[in-house]
Amino acid sequence: MSESPREGGSGCRLAVDIGGTFTDVVLEHPSGSATAKVLTTHFAPDDGVMVGVDEVLERARCDASDVSLSIHGTTLATNAIIERKGAKTALITTSGFRDVLDIGYESRHDQYDIMIEKPPALVPRELRFTVPERVDVRGQVIEPLDESEVAALARGLAALEVESVGIGFLHSYANPDHERKAKAIIAHCLPGVSITLSCEVCPEVREYERFCTTVANAYIQPLMAGYLERLGRRLVERGFTCPLLLMTSGGGLTGLDTAMRFPIRLVESGPAGGAILAAGIARELGFEKALSFDMGGTTAKICLIDDFVPGTAREFEVDRRARFMKGSGLPLRIPVIEMVEIGAGGGSIAGVDRMGRISVGPESAGSEPGPAAYGRGGTKPTVTDADILLGRIDPSRFAAGSIPLDRAAASRAIADAVAAPLGIDERMAAFGIAEMVDETMANAARVHAVEQGKNAAEHAIIAFGGAAPLHAGRLVDKLGIETLVIPAQAGVGSAVGFLRAPIAYEVVRSRNMRLRDFDACLIDALLAEMAEEALAVVRRAAPEAEIRQSRGAFMRYVGQGHEIFVPLPVRGLDVGDRSSLRAAFDQAYKRLYRRTLPEAEIEVLTFTLSVSTVSNHCDSSTSLSQEADADAGFDANEQAQPACKPPPPPLDHLEVPDLESGSSLRVPLWRREDLAPGTGLDGPAIVCEDETSTFVAAHFRLQVTPRRHLLIRRIR
Repeated sequence: MSESPREGGSGCRLAVDIGGTFTDVVLEHPSGSATAKVLTTHFAPDDGVMVGVDEVLERARCDASDVSLSIHGTTLATNAIIERKGAKTALITTSGFRDVLDIGYESRHDQYDIMIEKPPALVPRELRFTVPERVDVRGQVIEPLDESEVAALARGLAALEVESVGIGFLHSYANPDHERKAKAIIAHCLPGVSITLSCEVCPEVREYERFCTTVANAYIQPLMAGYLERLGRRLVERGFTCPLLLMTSGGGLTGLDTAMRFPIRLVESGPAGGAILAAGIARELGFEKALSFDMGGTTAKICLIDDFVPGTAREFEVDRRARFMKGSGLPLRIPVIEMVEIGAGGGSIAGVDRMGRISVGPESAGSEPGPAAYGRGGTKPTVTDADILLGRIDPSRFAAGSIPLDRAAASRAIADAVAAPLGIDERMAAFGIAEMVDETMANAARVHAVEQGKNAAEHAIIAFGGAAPLHAGRLVDKLGIETLVIPAQAGVGSAVGFLRAPIAYEVVRSRNMRLRDFDACLIDALLAEMAEEALAVVRRAAPEAEIRQSRGAFMRYVGQGHEIFVPLPVRGLDVGDRSSLRAAFDQAYKRLYRRTLPEAEIEVLTFTLSVSTVSNHCDSSTSLSQEADADAGFDANEQAQPACKPPPPPLDHLEVPDLESGSSLRVPLWRREDLAPGTGLDGPAIVCEDETSTFVAAHFRLQVTPRRHLLIRRIR
């Protein structure tokens, strides 16, 4: 756990990120920052949070009342869906649409796999019910809601002891009245049962995605609302008086009440913070093309950043049954920072498959029991165990010595599960484990870049998370990348990213309209309604903050299956905007497909509006690195930088096996805080800190930037 001068004072800000293995806590205070990395307590996650909070408050000599803002991100929502640990949930939908969740897209992610496995629906068929009602695509009522049927159904749900209900009617995005009436009846008959409406959580076309998102929100709402309420209460009891904000998957912050209503927006909240951190560092160092690489104890996340902005998407798949294959998971229609996530972390379990190959992940040892070296009952070898045998981790300094590592246990686990079946020694088996996980991550980065029409080799890697600095050097080699950056506080990078995020909320509404029938008054009224909803959410969390707004439309040629984004002016629209919208669509379409269809008719499918605060902390890295006089003019792209300062004498030397020569190398070890800005050194080297360690390969040179990032370049 890192530490800075212990002075109290107001103006402190706290960030907490719960991962599958570790819970990271960062406290930014006037004199610098304090961080903690504690094992996640899965049975009661708030226990681990409070342990980390107490540690950073004590290190900074701050009181809970000094904290002016608390920010929280978590993977609990994602894990509840993947592990099927949510509430007993029912779905109520329109007559004839009971099986939408099973039918899906009517296509297969692998057309020729006769044994294909699709993720099971969160709500089994026996808990899916229909009622008579029908609304058309324009919101006109074709068949009124049969309220007596809804009341009878509610009584049946009570007998089934259902804990949560999702309501999704056909075309409710155009007219939500039937869903709201059904909710009132169910709430009256089943007090205390959570109810999610599709018109609130996902008011968009495409009923499969809308119903999946509605069901997922209903499935995790009791669990997440209970957890968030409990955490909020414990923070108040600890003496906190500041608001608790939640990180969303789209990269913004939202209030506790909104998070409890729509916990589905918290899916991927932790990785979103990491992408925000990487985007900020890319801007600091002048990397217009960057690749965010976040590798923790359970998963690895990769995000492309172009022009200092992470890629975004409107849909995310959770619980994919086939790696990298779109369509093999459950689609969630929520605003997300676009990234690929794979089961490759420090706790990923290694073994030998039926074909005699080393396999790694996606199963993880997590924090309970954890890797074999943790001494908590784990017997299966993991990536962390392999890193210990390869000399990349100093067992006596891991997690600042708070988690003693048993090298002998790591060696036994790898010997039994990998080395013995393959007839090789433990060090070669450890190397094979590391190579397999590194190749898996490199392949994920290649595929993700190609899907976006980009070349991964043109990007600089910004690596953070407990395991990423150990493996990023090999990733750079495999991808042909020239530059690697390890940020300050890399081991708790996602939590640091939370402190850079604005308070924001996005509202989406589907309203099908041909461009020839452009109705400026109708669109302005719709956008005003959307702005009112978004502003209410943001103002509850930040009553006095400066606000900015952005608007857009998703448009397509009539007959196409998908649409593209076109920005809308923030001012009011008028009839003359029809031609400017056409021109903007043509420009966006041509940028993607190199051509337009001049005679084709255009339609608008969905409108989107985002409201966010103008953050005063968009660049918190200066205070976090305790470099108030940092040189903002430092440009990592400049080939001729000032001569590097020589490093101080190394703290120690570690024995790292050199598998090419069959011998061992004595690699110097430095503590990161001993390397002043401007310091340079050549690999091989290991730079350790409380939350992680950085391995610098022999053909790379490291330089410490003015803001204490580690800039690592290939030696030409």
